Amino acid sequence: MNSSNLLARNARKYPQHEAVICRGRRVTYRDLDEQVTRFSHALVGQGVKQGDKVIIFMPNVAEFVVSYFAIQRIGAIVVPVNAKFTLQEVQYVAQHAEATAIIVHEAIFAAVEQITVPLKIKTGQEQVGWLQYDIMLQNASTQTIDCQLHEDDASTILYTSGTTGKPKGVLFSYRNILTVAQMIAVEMEVKPESRILLMMPLTHSAPLHLFLMAGVFVGSTSVLTPTFTPDLLIDSIEQERTTHFFGAPVAYLLTAQMPRLQTADLSSMKWWVYGGAPLSQNEIRFIQQAFRTEQLTCVYGLTEAGPSGSLLFGEEHATKAGSIGQRAPLGTELRIINDQGEDVGIDEVGEIVLFGEGNMLGYYKDEIATNAAFINGWLKTGDLARMDEDGFIWIVDRKKDVIISGGVNIYPKEIEDCLLSYEGIFEVAVIGVPHPQWGETVKAVYATKQDIEENALKAYLEGYLAKYKVPRIFEKVEALPRNASGKILKQSLKEQEVR
Repeated sequence: MNSSNLLARNARKYPQHEAVICRGRRVTYRDLDEQVTRFSHALVGQGVKQGDKVIIFMPNVAEFVVSYFAIQRIGAIVVPVNAKFTLQEVQYVAQHAEATAIIVHEAIFAAVEQITVPLKIKTGQEQVGWLQYDIMLQNASTQTIDCQLHEDDASTILYTSGTTGKPKGVLFSYRNILTVAQMIAVEMEVKPESRILLMMPLTHSAPLHLFLMAGVFVGSTSVLTPTFTPDLLIDSIEQERTTHFFGAPVAYLLTAQMPRLQTADLSSMKWWVYGGAPLSQNEIRFIQQAFRTEQLTCVYGLTEAGPSGSLLFGEEHATKAGSIGQRAPLGTELRIINDQGEDVGIDEVGEIVLFGEGNMLGYYKDEIATNAAFINGWLKTGDLARMDEDGFIWIVDRKKDVIISGGVNIYPKEIEDCLLSYEGIFEVAVIGVPHPQWGETVKAVYATKQDIEENALKAYLEGYLAKYKVPRIFEKVEALPRNASGKILKQSLKEQEVR
Protein backbone atom coordinates (compact mmCIF):
# COMPACT_ATOMS: atom_id res chain seq x y z
CA MET A 1 0.00 0.00 0.00
CA ASN A 2 1.07 3.60 -0.66
CA SER A 3 -0.60 6.94 0.04
CA SER A 4 -1.78 7.44 -3.53
CA ASN A 5 -3.57 4.09 -3.71
CA LEU A 6 -5.05 4.71 -0.28
CA LEU A 7 -6.65 7.92 -1.55
CA ALA A 8 -7.87 6.20 -4.72
CA ARG A 9 -9.48 3.45 -2.62
CA ASN A 10 -11.34 6.04 -0.54
CA ALA A 11 -12.55 7.74 -3.73
CA ARG A 12 -14.17 4.45 -4.69
CA LYS A 13 -15.53 3.69 -1.21
CA TYR A 14 -16.66 7.19 -0.20
CA PRO A 15 -17.05 9.16 -3.47
CA GLN A 16 -19.46 11.77 -2.05
CA HIS A 17 -17.89 12.00 1.41
CA GLU A 18 -16.06 15.27 2.11
CA ALA A 19 -12.31 14.77 2.15
CA VAL A 20 -11.11 18.37 2.57
CA ILE A 21 -12.81 21.56 3.74
CA CYS A 22 -10.88 24.82 3.55
CA ARG A 23 -12.14 28.41 3.61
CA GLY A 24 -15.60 27.46 2.36
CA ARG A 25 -14.28 25.11 -0.30
CA ARG A 26 -15.56 21.53 0.02
CA VAL A 27 -13.85 18.70 -1.84
CA THR A 28 -15.22 15.16 -1.90
CA TYR A 29 -12.97 12.11 -2.05
CA ARG A 30 -13.94 11.57 -5.69
CA ASP A 31 -13.11 15.17 -6.61
CA LEU A 32 -9.88 15.14 -4.61
CA ASP A 33 -8.75 11.97 -6.36
CA GLU A 34 -9.58 13.46 -9.77
CA GLN A 35 -7.65 16.66 -9.01
CA VAL A 36 -4.70 14.59 -7.85
CA THR A 37 -4.78 12.61 -11.09
CA ARG A 38 -4.96 15.78 -13.18
CA PHE A 39 -2.07 17.43 -11.37
CA SER A 40 -0.02 14.24 -11.59
CA HIS A 41 -0.41 14.25 -15.38
CA ALA A 42 0.48 17.98 -15.43
CA LEU A 43 3.69 17.32 -13.48
CA VAL A 44 4.65 14.43 -15.75
CA GLY A 45 4.02 16.69 -18.74
CA GLN A 46 6.61 19.11 -17.31
CA GLY A 47 9.19 16.35 -16.96
CA VAL A 48 8.76 15.39 -13.30
CA LYS A 49 9.46 11.68 -12.89
CA GLN A 50 9.73 8.95 -10.28
CA GLY A 51 12.36 9.70 -7.66
CA ASP A 52 12.41 13.47 -8.29
CA LYS A 53 12.13 15.75 -5.25
CA VAL A 54 9.31 18.31 -5.34
CA ILE A 55 9.00 21.09 -2.75
CA ILE A 56 5.61 22.20 -1.43
CA PHE A 57 5.78 25.73 0.02
CA MET A 58 2.25 26.40 1.20
CA PRO A 59 0.14 27.05 4.29
CA ASN A 60 -2.72 24.66 5.13
CA VAL A 61 -4.83 24.90 1.97
CA ALA A 62 -6.58 22.42 -0.31
CA GLU A 63 -3.83 22.86 -2.93
CA PHE A 64 -1.33 21.49 -0.42
CA VAL A 65 -3.28 18.23 -0.14
CA VAL A 66 -3.71 17.91 -3.91
CA SER A 67 -0.01 18.58 -4.51
CA TYR A 68 1.06 16.16 -1.77
CA PHE A 69 -0.77 13.19 -3.24
CA ALA A 70 -0.12 14.15 -6.88
CA ILE A 71 3.64 14.14 -6.31
CA GLN A 72 3.43 10.73 -4.70
CA ARG A 73 1.11 9.35 -7.40
CA ILE A 74 3.90 9.62 -9.98
CA GLY A 75 6.50 8.19 -7.61
CA ALA A 76 8.23 11.49 -6.88
CA ILE A 77 9.25 12.42 -3.33
CA VAL A 78 7.42 15.17 -1.42
CA VAL A 79 9.48 17.86 0.32
CA PRO A 80 7.12 20.02 2.44
CA VAL A 81 8.89 23.19 3.57
CA ASN A 82 7.91 25.45 6.47
CA ALA A 83 5.81 28.32 5.12
CA LYS A 84 7.69 30.76 7.39
CA PHE A 85 11.11 30.00 5.91
CA THR A 86 13.05 32.77 4.20
CA LEU A 87 14.35 32.60 0.63
CA GLN A 88 17.79 31.54 1.81
CA GLU A 89 16.37 28.73 3.94
CA VAL A 90 14.15 27.40 1.14
CA GLN A 91 16.99 27.71 -1.36
CA TYR A 92 19.23 25.62 0.91
CA VAL A 93 16.58 22.90 1.07
CA ALA A 94 16.12 23.00 -2.71
CA GLN A 95 19.84 22.58 -3.29
CA HIS A 96 20.37 19.92 -0.64
CA ALA A 97 17.37 17.86 -1.80
CA GLU A 98 18.30 18.45 -5.45
CA ALA A 99 14.70 19.51 -6.00
CA THR A 100 13.48 19.56 -9.60
CA ALA A 101 10.33 21.56 -8.84
CA ILE A 102 8.64 23.81 -6.30
CA ILE A 103 4.91 24.46 -5.84
CA VAL A 104 4.12 27.73 -4.05
CA HIS A 105 0.92 29.27 -2.75
CA GLU A 106 0.24 32.85 -3.81
CA ALA A 107 -0.17 34.04 -0.20
CA ILE A 108 3.52 33.46 0.51
CA PHE A 109 4.87 33.75 -3.03
CA ALA A 110 6.81 36.97 -2.36
CA ALA A 111 9.13 35.11 0.04
CA VAL A 112 10.49 32.81 -2.68
CA GLU A 113 9.88 34.72 -5.93
CA GLN A 114 13.61 34.76 -6.67
CA ILE A 115 14.27 31.08 -5.92
CA THR A 116 16.36 29.02 -8.33
CA VAL A 117 14.63 25.71 -9.13
CA PRO A 118 14.20 24.14 -12.62
CA LEU A 119 10.39 23.95 -12.52
CA LYS A 120 8.40 26.62 -10.66
CA ILE A 121 4.63 26.50 -10.12
CA LYS A 122 2.38 28.89 -8.21
CA THR A 123 -1.28 29.29 -7.42
CA GLY A 124 -3.16 32.52 -8.14
CA GLN A 125 -2.24 35.05 -10.80
CA GLU A 126 0.21 34.24 -13.56
CA GLN A 127 3.81 35.30 -13.06
CA VAL A 128 6.67 35.43 -15.55
CA GLY A 129 8.90 32.39 -15.13
CA TRP A 130 6.24 30.45 -13.19
CA LEU A 131 3.60 28.00 -14.35
CA GLN A 132 0.06 28.65 -13.13
CA TYR A 133 -1.37 25.89 -10.94
CA ASP A 134 -5.04 26.19 -11.95
CA ILE A 135 -4.26 26.23 -15.68
CA MET A 136 -2.11 23.11 -15.30
CA LEU A 137 -4.95 21.40 -13.45
CA GLN A 138 -7.65 22.38 -15.95
CA ASN A 139 -5.73 21.27 -19.04
CA ALA A 140 -4.56 17.89 -17.71
CA SER A 141 -5.85 14.39 -18.38
CA THR A 142 -8.12 12.46 -16.02
CA GLN A 143 -6.86 9.07 -17.16
CA THR A 144 -6.18 6.82 -14.19
CA ILE A 145 -2.57 6.58 -12.99
CA ASP A 146 -1.75 3.33 -11.21
CA CYS A 147 0.94 4.04 -8.63
CA GLN A 148 3.17 0.95 -8.30
CA LEU A 149 5.17 2.07 -5.28
CA HIS A 150 5.51 -0.23 -2.28
CA GLU A 151 5.53 0.46 1.47
CA ASP A 152 9.32 0.47 1.67
CA ASP A 153 9.77 3.00 -1.14
CA ALA A 154 10.76 6.58 -0.28
CA SER A 155 7.83 8.94 0.20
CA THR A 156 8.75 12.19 1.93
CA ILE A 157 11.64 14.32 3.16
CA LEU A 158 10.91 16.66 6.06
CA TYR A 159 13.63 19.18 6.85
CA THR A 160 14.34 19.87 10.48
CA SER A 161 17.10 22.21 11.67
CA GLY A 162 20.05 20.45 13.23
CA THR A 163 22.62 21.38 15.81
CA THR A 164 25.12 21.93 13.00
CA GLY A 165 23.09 24.97 12.02
CA LYS A 166 21.87 23.53 8.71
CA PRO A 167 18.55 21.71 8.28
CA LYS A 168 18.64 17.92 8.02
CA GLY A 169 16.39 16.03 5.65
CA VAL A 170 14.48 13.28 7.43
CA LEU A 171 13.66 10.61 4.84
CA PHE A 172 10.50 8.53 5.29
CA SER A 173 9.09 5.50 3.51
CA TYR A 174 5.38 4.89 3.00
CA ARG A 175 5.61 2.23 5.69
CA ASN A 176 6.94 4.79 8.19
CA ILE A 177 4.08 7.20 7.53
CA LEU A 178 1.24 4.69 7.27
CA THR A 179 2.43 3.07 10.53
CA VAL A 180 2.02 6.26 12.57
CA ALA A 181 -1.18 7.22 10.73
CA GLN A 182 -2.70 3.87 11.68
CA MET A 183 -1.44 4.36 15.23
CA ILE A 184 -3.36 7.62 15.64
CA ALA A 185 -6.45 6.16 13.97
CA VAL A 186 -6.52 3.34 16.53
CA GLU A 187 -5.40 5.23 19.63
CA MET A 188 -7.66 8.24 19.05
CA GLU A 189 -10.68 6.60 17.48
CA VAL A 190 -10.47 8.21 14.05
CA LYS A 191 -13.37 6.96 11.90
CA PRO A 192 -14.96 7.91 8.56
CA GLU A 193 -17.40 10.19 10.39
CA SER A 194 -14.56 12.00 12.22
CA ARG A 195 -13.80 15.61 11.30
CA ILE A 196 -10.18 16.55 12.00
CA LEU A 197 -9.30 20.23 12.47
CA LEU A 198 -5.84 20.96 11.03
CA MET A 199 -4.59 24.41 12.06
CA MET A 200 -0.98 23.55 12.87
CA PRO A 201 1.32 23.63 9.77
CA LEU A 202 1.15 20.57 7.54
CA THR A 203 4.86 21.02 6.93
CA HIS A 204 5.38 19.56 10.43
CA SER A 205 5.36 15.82 10.98
CA ALA A 206 2.57 15.58 13.59
CA PRO A 207 -0.16 17.45 11.66
CA LEU A 208 0.87 15.84 8.35
CA HIS A 209 1.69 12.23 9.22
CA LEU A 210 -0.41 11.72 12.32
CA PHE A 211 -3.60 13.62 11.64
CA LEU A 212 -3.99 14.34 7.91
CA MET A 213 -2.82 10.85 7.02
CA ALA A 214 -4.85 9.20 9.80
CA GLY A 215 -7.90 10.91 8.33
CA VAL A 216 -7.11 9.68 4.81
CA PHE A 217 -6.27 6.24 6.19
CA VAL A 218 -9.86 5.74 7.36
CA GLY A 219 -11.72 8.14 5.05
CA SER A 220 -12.59 10.96 7.45
CA THR A 221 -12.88 14.70 6.75
CA SER A 222 -9.98 17.14 7.20
CA VAL A 223 -10.86 20.76 7.98
CA LEU A 224 -7.93 23.02 7.06
CA THR A 225 -7.16 26.60 8.04
CA PRO A 226 -4.12 28.49 6.67
CA THR A 227 -3.42 30.11 10.06
CA PHE A 228 -4.24 29.73 13.73
CA THR A 229 -6.03 32.24 15.92
CA PRO A 230 -8.14 31.54 19.01
CA ASP A 231 -11.23 32.98 17.32
CA LEU A 232 -10.67 30.89 14.22
CA LEU A 233 -10.31 27.76 16.35
CA ILE A 234 -13.66 28.41 18.04
CA ASP A 235 -15.36 29.38 14.78
CA SER A 236 -14.09 26.26 12.98
CA ILE A 237 -15.29 23.91 15.71
CA GLU A 238 -18.73 25.49 15.87
CA GLN A 239 -19.25 25.77 12.12
CA GLU A 240 -17.78 22.44 11.01
CA ARG A 241 -18.59 20.34 14.10
CA THR A 242 -15.07 18.97 14.28
CA THR A 243 -14.18 15.99 16.48
CA HIS A 244 -10.36 16.05 16.70
CA PHE A 245 -7.89 18.90 17.16
CA PHE A 246 -4.10 18.82 17.54
CA GLY A 247 -2.31 21.95 18.73
CA ALA A 248 0.79 23.19 20.46
CA PRO A 249 0.24 24.04 24.15
CA VAL A 250 0.31 27.75 23.32
CA ALA A 251 -2.76 27.29 21.09
CA TYR A 252 -4.71 26.00 24.07
CA LEU A 253 -3.38 28.60 26.49
CA LEU A 254 -4.20 31.51 24.19
CA THR A 255 -7.68 30.20 23.39
CA ALA A 256 -8.39 29.52 27.08
CA GLN A 257 -8.10 33.26 27.72
CA MET A 258 -10.95 34.05 25.33
CA PRO A 259 -14.19 35.03 27.17
CA ARG A 260 -16.32 33.75 24.28
CA LEU A 261 -15.01 30.23 24.89
CA GLN A 262 -17.33 29.97 27.90
CA THR A 263 -20.43 30.09 25.69
CA ALA A 264 -18.98 28.41 22.59
CA ASP A 265 -20.55 25.16 21.40
CA LEU A 266 -17.72 22.64 21.69
CA SER A 267 -19.99 19.63 22.09
CA SER A 268 -18.80 17.95 18.87
CA MET A 269 -15.20 17.63 20.11
CA LYS A 270 -14.06 14.19 21.28
CA TRP A 271 -10.25 14.50 21.26
CA TRP A 272 -8.24 17.53 22.35
CA VAL A 273 -4.61 16.64 21.57
CA TYR A 274 -1.49 18.64 22.34
CA GLY A 275 2.20 18.05 21.74
CA GLY A 276 5.56 19.73 21.41
CA ALA A 277 5.88 20.48 25.13
CA PRO A 278 4.25 19.27 28.36
CA LEU A 279 1.72 21.28 30.32
CA SER A 280 1.91 21.78 34.09
CA GLN A 281 -0.93 20.78 36.40
CA ASN A 282 -1.93 24.44 36.85
CA GLU A 283 -2.02 24.94 33.07
CA ILE A 284 -4.01 21.74 32.62
CA ARG A 285 -6.59 22.84 35.19
CA PHE A 286 -6.83 26.26 33.52
CA ILE A 287 -7.40 24.70 30.09
CA GLN A 288 -9.81 22.05 31.35
CA GLN A 289 -11.94 24.68 33.03
CA ALA A 290 -11.90 27.02 30.04
CA PHE A 291 -12.65 24.29 27.48
CA ARG A 292 -15.02 22.46 29.83
CA THR A 293 -13.36 19.12 29.18
CA GLU A 294 -11.16 16.51 30.77
CA GLN A 295 -10.34 14.92 27.44
CA LEU A 296 -6.86 16.35 26.95
CA THR A 297 -4.31 13.97 25.46
CA CYS A 298 -0.57 14.63 25.31
CA VAL A 299 1.47 13.14 22.47
CA TYR A 300 5.23 12.99 22.85
CA GLY A 301 7.31 12.05 19.87
CA LEU A 302 10.20 12.72 17.57
CA THR A 303 9.97 13.72 13.91
CA GLU A 304 12.55 11.06 13.14
CA ALA A 305 10.21 8.47 14.71
CA GLY A 306 7.36 9.31 12.37
CA PRO A 307 6.55 10.99 14.86
CA SER A 308 5.80 8.56 17.65
CA GLY A 309 6.87 8.16 21.26
CA SER A 310 4.34 8.05 24.11
CA LEU A 311 0.84 9.11 25.16
CA LEU A 312 -0.68 10.71 28.27
CA PHE A 313 -4.45 10.31 28.24
CA GLY A 314 -7.16 12.55 29.67
CA GLU A 315 -7.85 10.65 32.87
CA GLU A 316 -4.11 10.48 33.65
CA HIS A 317 -3.68 14.26 33.77
CA ALA A 318 -5.23 14.56 37.23
CA THR A 319 -2.12 13.19 38.90
CA LYS A 320 0.48 13.00 36.12
CA ALA A 321 0.17 16.28 34.20
CA GLY A 322 3.64 17.28 33.04
CA SER A 323 4.71 13.70 32.30
CA ILE A 324 4.61 12.18 28.82
CA GLY A 325 2.64 9.10 29.86
CA GLN A 326 3.45 5.54 30.78
CA ARG A 327 3.47 3.70 27.46
CA ALA A 328 4.38 4.00 23.83
CA PRO A 329 1.48 3.92 21.35
CA LEU A 330 0.59 1.18 18.88
CA GLY A 331 3.57 0.05 16.82
CA THR A 332 6.22 1.73 19.01
CA GLU A 333 8.45 0.59 21.86
CA LEU A 334 10.12 2.97 24.33
CA ARG A 335 13.05 2.49 26.70
CA ILE A 336 15.14 4.75 28.93
CA ILE A 337 18.80 3.75 28.79
CA ASN A 338 22.13 4.79 30.28
CA ASP A 339 25.34 5.47 28.37
CA GLN A 340 26.04 1.72 28.28
CA GLY A 341 22.73 1.03 26.55
CA GLU A 342 21.20 -0.59 29.63
CA ASP A 343 17.71 0.14 30.96
CA VAL A 344 17.80 2.50 33.94
CA GLY A 345 15.99 1.88 37.21
CA ILE A 346 13.09 3.77 38.77
CA ASP A 347 13.84 7.50 39.10
CA GLU A 348 17.21 7.10 37.39
CA VAL A 349 17.88 9.50 34.52
CA GLY A 350 18.67 8.16 31.08
CA GLU A 351 18.00 8.83 27.40
CA ILE A 352 14.71 7.89 25.76
CA VAL A 353 15.14 5.57 22.77
CA LEU A 354 12.37 4.41 20.41
CA PHE A 355 11.84 1.38 18.21
CA GLY A 356 9.14 0.86 15.60
CA GLU A 357 8.25 0.89 11.92
CA GLY A 358 7.60 4.63 12.14
CA ASN A 359 11.32 5.31 12.54
CA MET A 360 12.86 7.18 9.60
CA LEU A 361 14.92 5.56 6.88
CA GLY A 362 17.64 8.05 7.80
CA TYR A 363 18.91 11.55 7.21
CA TYR A 364 19.01 12.28 3.49
CA LYS A 365 22.58 12.26 2.15
CA ASP A 366 24.04 12.05 5.67
CA GLU A 367 25.12 8.52 6.54
CA ILE A 368 27.26 9.67 9.48
CA ALA A 369 24.37 11.47 11.19
CA THR A 370 22.05 8.53 10.45
CA ASN A 371 24.40 6.04 12.07
CA ALA A 372 24.82 8.33 15.07
CA ALA A 373 21.03 8.57 15.51
CA PHE A 374 20.58 4.85 16.21
CA ILE A 375 21.83 2.38 18.81
CA ASN A 376 21.23 -1.27 17.92
CA GLY A 377 18.25 -0.29 15.78
CA TRP A 378 16.72 2.00 18.45
CA LEU A 379 16.36 5.70 17.65
CA LYS A 380 18.04 8.01 20.13
CA THR A 381 15.85 10.99 21.02
CA GLY A 382 18.38 13.15 22.87
CA ASP A 383 15.79 13.59 25.64
CA LEU A 384 16.86 12.76 29.18
CA ALA A 385 14.07 11.34 31.31
CA ARG A 386 13.21 9.28 34.37
CA MET A 387 10.41 6.84 35.11
CA ASP A 388 8.52 7.17 38.40
CA GLU A 389 7.29 4.32 40.59
CA ASP A 390 3.97 4.26 38.73
CA GLY A 391 5.68 3.85 35.36
CA PHE A 392 5.10 7.40 34.14
CA ILE A 393 7.91 9.10 32.23
CA TRP A 394 9.16 12.61 33.04
CA ILE A 395 11.56 14.51 30.76
CA VAL A 396 14.17 16.27 32.85
CA ASP A 397 16.43 17.83 30.20
CA ARG A 398 17.59 17.60 26.60
CA LYS A 399 20.98 16.45 25.51
CA LYS A 400 20.88 18.97 22.76
CA ASP A 401 20.16 22.61 23.44
CA VAL A 402 16.95 22.61 21.45
CA ILE A 403 14.51 25.39 22.33
CA ILE A 404 10.81 24.47 22.08
CA SER A 405 8.68 27.57 21.64
CA GLY A 406 4.99 27.11 20.96
CA GLY A 407 5.61 23.46 20.14
CA VAL A 408 8.17 24.31 17.43
CA ASN A 409 11.81 23.25 17.69
CA ILE A 410 14.35 26.07 17.40
CA TYR A 411 18.02 25.20 17.20
CA PRO A 412 20.41 27.72 18.79
CA LYS A 413 23.49 27.14 16.64
CA GLU A 414 21.73 28.28 13.48
CA ILE A 415 20.90 31.59 15.19
CA GLU A 416 24.35 31.84 16.78
CA ASP A 417 26.06 31.45 13.40
CA CYS A 418 23.99 34.32 12.00
CA LEU A 419 24.75 36.58 14.97
CA LEU A 420 28.47 35.84 14.71
CA SER A 421 28.40 37.07 11.12
CA TYR A 422 27.24 40.50 12.36
CA GLU A 423 30.16 42.92 12.48
CA GLY A 424 31.44 43.50 16.01
CA ILE A 425 29.96 40.43 17.72
CA PHE A 426 32.69 38.00 18.73
CA GLU A 427 30.85 35.44 20.85
CA VAL A 428 27.25 34.50 21.42
CA ALA A 429 25.03 31.99 23.18
CA VAL A 430 21.37 31.44 22.33
CA ILE A 431 19.22 29.85 25.02
CA GLY A 432 15.59 29.21 25.80
CA VAL A 433 14.10 31.07 28.72
CA PRO A 434 10.75 30.34 30.40
CA HIS A 435 7.67 31.92 28.87
CA PRO A 436 4.17 31.65 30.42
CA GLN A 437 2.42 30.96 27.09
CA TRP A 438 5.01 29.65 24.64
CA GLY A 439 6.83 27.35 27.07
CA GLU A 440 10.13 28.92 26.08
CA THR A 441 11.21 32.00 24.17
CA VAL A 442 14.54 32.70 22.50
CA LYS A 443 17.21 34.81 24.17
CA ALA A 444 20.56 35.79 22.70
CA VAL A 445 23.48 36.70 24.97
CA TYR A 446 26.29 38.27 22.98
CA ALA A 447 29.64 39.91 23.57
CA THR A 448 30.79 42.98 21.65
CA LYS A 449 32.96 46.03 22.12
CA GLN A 450 30.63 48.17 20.03
CA ASP A 451 27.26 49.79 20.56
CA ILE A 452 24.72 47.78 18.60
CA GLU A 453 21.05 48.68 18.34
CA GLU A 454 18.71 45.80 19.20
CA ASN A 455 16.38 46.68 16.33
CA ALA A 456 19.31 46.55 13.91
CA LEU A 457 20.18 43.06 15.12
CA LYS A 458 16.59 41.89 14.71
CA ALA A 459 16.35 43.36 11.21
CA TYR A 460 19.62 41.68 10.25
CA LEU A 461 18.48 38.26 11.50
CA GLU A 462 15.10 38.54 9.79
CA GLY A 463 16.95 38.64 6.49
CA TYR A 464 18.35 35.16 7.13
CA LEU A 465 15.94 33.41 9.49
CA ALA A 466 12.23 32.75 9.81
CA LYS A 467 10.73 35.25 12.27
CA TYR A 468 9.95 32.62 14.90
CA LYS A 469 13.67 31.90 15.19
CA VAL A 470 14.66 35.52 15.79
CA PRO A 471 15.40 36.11 19.51
CA ARG A 472 12.81 38.06 21.46
CA ILE A 473 15.35 39.00 24.14
CA PHE A 474 18.91 40.31 23.71
CA GLU A 475 21.54 40.80 26.38
CA LYS A 476 24.92 42.41 25.84
CA VAL A 477 27.80 41.22 28.04
CA GLU A 478 31.55 41.75 28.18
CA ALA A 479 32.27 38.03 27.96
CA LEU A 480 30.37 34.76 28.14
CA PRO A 481 31.03 32.27 30.95
CA ARG A 482 33.29 29.39 29.89
CA ASN A 483 34.69 26.27 31.52
CA ALA A 484 38.33 25.27 31.69
CA SER A 485 38.17 23.80 28.21
CA GLY A 486 36.85 27.06 26.82
CA LYS A 487 33.30 25.80 26.21
CA ILE A 488 30.53 28.33 26.80
CA LEU A 489 28.52 27.43 29.91
CA LYS A 490 24.97 27.74 28.63
CA GLN A 491 23.64 26.09 31.75
CA SER A 492 24.98 28.96 33.84
CA LEU A 493 23.13 31.43 31.63
CA LYS A 494 19.91 29.40 31.98
CA GLU A 495 20.26 29.21 35.75
CA GLN A 496 20.52 33.01 35.93
CA GLU A 497 17.11 33.23 34.22
CA VAL A 498 15.28 31.18 36.86
CA ARG A 499 16.82 32.75 39.99
